[in-house]
Amino acid sequence: MNINVLARNVLVNAEGIIESTFLGGAYSVEMSSFVYKDWVFTEQGLPHDLLKRGVAVEDPTSPQCLHLLIEDYPYAVDGLDIWVAIKLWVEEYVNFYYKSDAAIVQDSELQAFWKEVVEVGHGDLKNATWWFKMQNRVELIEACAILIWIASALHAAVNFGQYPYGGYILNRPTKSRRLMPEKGSAEYDEVSKNFQKAYLKTITPKNDALTDLTILEVLSRHASDEQYLGQRNEGELWTSDSLPLESFKRFGRKLAEIEQKLIGRNNDESLRNRYGPVKMPYTLLYPSSEEGLTCRGIPNSISI
Repeated sequence: MNINVLARNVLVNAEGIIESTFLGGAYSVEMSSFVYKDWVFTEQGLPHDLLKRGVAVEDPTSPQCLHLLIEDYPYAVDGLDIWVAIKLWVEEYVNFYYKSDAAIVQDSELQAFWKEVVEVGHGDLKNATWWFKMQNRVELIEACAILIWIASALHAAVNFGQYPYGGYILNRPTKSRRLMPEKGSAEYDEVSKNFQKAYLKTITPKNDALTDLTILEVLSRHASDEQYLGQRNEGELWTSDSLPLESFKRFGRKLAEIEQKLIGRNNDESLRNRYGPVKMPYTLLYPSSEEGLTCRGIPNSISI
């Protein structure tokens, strides 16, 4: 919540860092608002996202119930392992505390929470028919899995690679200050004579680049006291019930197993999409990390 407040105050606010140093400028938030009109909460889980983007088809024989059309797709392959682990942990947790669907309906605090999510958190979309009615355990399990996925693994995949991939501004400029030059124009002649100089005059200017790199470094850095998905300090346990605690330990062990599997994939030379031409392995969904700029690690951003 703290970092979200900071982001709204200095990052995505009017005339803030994003509007000042990125191509969208003053239209950035407006474009986001336009896209939000088509946002559907129930499609934010990884399987639905992959199906909607046309990179997977349903397959009931698969553990993830879908088949990837691009088998060497690191984000999808690694992410599905993480998603299945999250979903299993949530199922065990929810089914321990809610023995029936009626218990879901009768939980006034849960119902008040969900009402606020829908009607306050997403007031513009509160009348959409796709919202979970929160009347049974299946809906609660899916909703919790989606929330945890968004706040942990999805966030890690889109956030902690920002500096490693974009810290070299020539690799990922945030602006184009000029249109593509047309043949016969002075700009086209400039590109022909000195393409490097022309490129530098086109992309993010120096001062904006320094601002961007500072923000990218801060956002991509893990703190020294970071806790990662599946981890909890012994003194910070939220329950004394033994079965949920054992389930959480299994969740942590499963994530450790997945990390070893991901390391093995990155060592498989036949999976060429995991490295790319620059030989940079896809590590963004490794669950654990050290402090600093590591291009890996899924923080324990949300707990049930």
